[in-house]
Amino acid sequence: METLRKEETRKEARARHHELKGRTLHANGLKFSALEMGEGPEVVFCLHGFPDHARSFREQLPALAGVGYRVIVPTLRGYEPSAQPKDGDYHLVRLAEDLLGWMDGLGVRKAHLIGHDWGAIIGYIVTAMAPERFHSFSALAVAPVKNMLAIFARRPEQLRNSWYTFFFQLRGVSDVAVKWNDFELIEKLWRDWSPGWKWPEEEMAALKKTFRQPGVPRAALGYYRALFALWSPTNWRTHKLLQSIVRVPTLALTGAKDGCVDTRLFDDIRKEDFPSGLRVERIQGAGHFLHQEKPAEINQLLVEWLGRHRG
Repeated sequence: METLRKEETRKEARARHHELKGRTLHANGLKFSALEMGEGPEVVFCLHGFPDHARSFREQLPALAGVGYRVIVPTLRGYEPSAQPKDGDYHLVRLAEDLLGWMDGLGVRKAHLIGHDWGAIIGYIVTAMAPERFHSFSALAVAPVKNMLAIFARRPEQLRNSWYTFFFQLRGVSDVAVKWNDFELIEKLWRDWSPGWKWPEEEMAALKKTFRQPGVPRAALGYYRALFALWSPTNWRTHKLLQSIVRVPTLALTGAKDGCVDTRLFDDIRKEDFPSGLRVERIQGAGHFLHQEKPAEINQLLVEWLGRHRG
């Protein structure tokens, strides 16, 4: 009988580890919804990119929670009405400050960080701002952005891949284009960036539901516009931080078929810019959304990397 009770207790504990919960985070006067799973003593934050949302990490939540981490996947600034600042400030420094604000609000002194797309760029910035706050950093799909002009000169194909970045500077026109024909542009970007991937239909439906919320399309484009706000001192600070050395152990993952960020950019990473350690892995058969396309392979790499850098 005692053995049976212990087994039931273990089953209940496993169920709690895999229970997906909703949570509200607060930072900088904004309110953010988040997904959470796991009850471990160490926290892992996962930051999504564009065009995407928190469900991007649905495959990583149970994998990381299952090995003892508390995993939190926030909705980024602007991707819901309650997280849209009145001043329309989408500078990447502000998003890094949001993350530090969430950590402070939760009483998390130090965490692991996983970022995809914009989430990876935010990761490069926040680890430069406060390296002492992170056990490890995992950057998915985006290599360090030190000097865009140098990147385009060295890898001219990337200039073609980045057409949308320049298109989004056309205010009004690009806002209409994103919403045209039930967000057809989002599907085009997913097809182009992850060639051959057959995403679950329900996931695209959920993503479009996110983008139908008031203000979300404009907020999502606001990231790109802030990055090109050459007159802004806040943007100058953003670019200065992007030039910084990353003093957090970093795992950089790239899909071999990425149609958004040329996978060869990862070959150009300077190891001396990562004095705390760098590991680069290229995932064959995957594109830009590699963590959704090849979840088992990505999860194994993440679990190994986080395990090497437990607090």
